[in-house]
Amino acid sequence: MNTHASHKTHADVIIVGGGIMGCSTAFFLRKRGLSVVLLERNMTGQQASGTNFGGVRRQGRALPQLAMSNRSLRIWRASRELLGSDIEFLPSGHTRVAYHAHDAEYFSEYARQARDYGLDLEVLQGAAMRRRFPFLGPDVLAASISPLDGHANPRLAAPAFARAAAALGADIRENAPVRRVERTATGFRVETLDGESLLAERLAICAGAWSQALAAQFGEAAPLTVRGPQMAVTEPVPYVFRSSMGVYTSIKEESIYFRQIPRGNLILGGGPPGPADAATSRAAVLPENTLAQLRQFRRLVPGVAPLHIIRVWSGVESYMPDGEPIIGRSGTTDGLYYAFGFSGAGFQIGPGVGETMAELIATGRSEIDLQPFSIERFNLAGTPAPTPAQRSPQGAPPSPTAAQS
Repeated sequence: MNTHASHKTHADVIIVGGGIMGCSTAFFLRKRGLSVVLLERNMTGQQASGTNFGGVRRQGRALPQLAMSNRSLRIWRASRELLGSDIEFLPSGHTRVAYHAHDAEYFSEYARQARDYGLDLEVLQGAAMRRRFPFLGPDVLAASISPLDGHANPRLAAPAFARAAAALGADIRENAPVRRVERTATGFRVETLDGESLLAERLAICAGAWSQALAAQFGEAAPLTVRGPQMAVTEPVPYVFRSSMGVYTSIKEESIYFRQIPRGNLILGGGPPGPADAATSRAAVLPENTLAQLRQFRRLVPGVAPLHIIRVWSGVESYMPDGEPIIGRSGTTDGLYYAFGFSGAGFQIGPGVGETMAELIATGRSEIDLQPFSIERFNLAGTPAPTPAQRSPQGAPPSPTAAQS
């Protein structure tokens, strides 16, 4: 742990939270020449950013997120050169499938709408779909394919951004939990648990499930809840599934998504979430959820029936009541910025959020409209209800089983 209680550290920006949002924000701020201190309560990428499915996919997102998602994909594609390390991004494509006629019809409508936002999708049904994906079960009616999307390794991504930011001069501090944040006459003071005081003109809160308490210190509501993704991995088999794939459905029991890594293992997620607790930083996988995942996986791809699960895991994720994240300026405090509450869909969009946050903090403006993600939507109007246009990561209406990206 860092111990600097005898003096005060000063920076242009302090970032609280070392997930993919905070680490990518630190990286892009240093690219713009601002001094940065990042404080992470545990290890970078340890919770939601490192325990999610690893999907790098745009389709199924609410339309207002697509500009950020497109920006993020450009970063993913350049990640090896940009970060100087391999985070195992594979542009293998992303496919979502439907069991129900009304869901299959929605694929074409969503593809039409998404085209206006720079996302081109291919929708297949019937014989054409069977030729492309002969391994799918008989219940599948249609498939929507996003050929430029893919997946990456969530255990590698946030730490790689942290290392790259540190190489540019950012002060990255792990095992540095924050006790208190406050506005001062010239900026912000952040006090760590070991008693150090840090000063900065600007403050960015990117602390995931732990952001609610920090926002409250500035009089802002962030009505998030915490849940634990139910993740599993199989024994390795020959590498045959190039595209990551998920079921589009509003029936939570049917939700399943999977991807295969070149080593051969298949990574699974979906279904009802498990319990999570921000106070203890713990989340659990329920055995009945894993068994239900296996049943749904076999329904989707009958040929995987003989496979064995070799490991399960979870993490603490934060969910907003309307399914949309909080990104942008504080509504109460100048110089304060937020990026949290990504409702199980933050991994793909994370690098784009970091670049956008850096742009906003450094220049006072953003090329991307952040109004749909303002924290003021809760402070001014109470808790909004989900709308039909707001979709979970696999494209279903927001629900407790929204798929991790």
